[in-house]
Amino acid sequence: MRERRRATPRNLDAALATRIGTALALVAAVIAALFFSSPLGWGVIVLLAVLGAAHEWAKLAGFARGHWLVFVGGTLVMGVNLLFNPAAGFDAGWPTGVVLAVCGVATLFWLLAATPWVLARWQPASPLVLAVAGWIVLMGAFVAIVDLQARSPWLVLAAMAIVWIADSAAYFVGRRFGRHKLAREISPGKTWEGVGGAVAAVVVYAAALVPFAASAGYRGSTGGAALALWIAFAVALVLLSVVGDLYESLLKRRAGVKDSGALLPGHGGILDRTDALLAAMPPVSIAALLFLGRP
Repeated sequence: MRERRRATPRNLDAALATRIGTALALVAAVIAALFFSSPLGWGVIVLLAVLGAAHEWAKLAGFARGHWLVFVGGTLVMGVNLLFNPAAGFDAGWPTGVVLAVCGVATLFWLLAATPWVLARWQPASPLVLAVAGWIVLMGAFVAIVDLQARSPWLVLAAMAIVWIADSAAYFVGRRFGRHKLAREISPGKTWEGVGGAVAAVVVYAAALVPFAASAGYRGSTGGAALALWIAFAVALVLLSVVGDLYESLLKRRAGVKDSGALLPGHGGILDRTDALLAAMPPVSIAALLFLGRP
C-alpha cells in the first residue's frame, strides 16, 4: 500500500499557480478567438470544444463504446447541421425561433430538472435520459455562445465574466472564510460563504455594467426598477451557475472520478471549466433577444 503524500504549503502554492496560469491562458485564447473570428469561425471553434465536452459527458455517464459513438456522433451531427444546413438559417447568428427553442429547452432543463436533481442528490440511471440531458445541455450552450458572439464579442465576454467573477470570488472567499458546507455529499469544497462572496462580487460587477447598456443595444430605462431587475437577473445567473457546477459534480460522483478529464492543467477537463457556463449562457441568450432585440 502506497503511503499517501501529505499536502504542503509548497504543493498548494504550486497547484494554485498552475490553476491561475491555465485560467489566464484560457481567457487569453477565448478573447482572441472571440474578437478575431467570424461568426462561422467562432461557431466551429465552439463546436470543437463542445465535442470535447461530449466525450467527457459520455465517459462520466458510463456509456459503452457504442453508446459513446452515438452520443458524440449525434452531438457532431447536430452542431454541423445548426451551422451549415441552410434550413437552420445560420448567417450572423440564428433566427430568433431557433435560439428561443434550443436555449429555452436548455433553460427549462436547468430550472425544472437539474435543480431538483441536485437538491435531491439524485440523477437518472438511464443511458437514454443521460444522453438526452447531455444533448440539451451542450446544444443549449453551443447556440447561446455562438449567437451572442454574432451580436457582439463584448456581449459574450461580459456574460462569461459573470461566471468567471462568481467562480473566482467563491474560490477565494470560500478558501478564506468557508465554514458551512454547501453540498457536502456532492462537492465537499464548496461553502455557503463562497456562494455569498460570489453573489456580492457579481452584484458589484452588474452595477458597473449599467453605464454600458446603451452601447450594448438596450433602449429602455436604466432607473431604479430596471437596475434592480438587472441585478436580480445577474444573481439568478450566479445561482444557476452553482447548479451547473454541482450537477457536473453529481456526474463525477457517479463515475467515481475527481475530474471530468485532464486537458486543462489545474482545472481538469472541459466540463470542469465550463460546467457553470453551460447553465448560465442559455438564459443570457434569451435575455439578449428579449431586451436587446436583433441588431
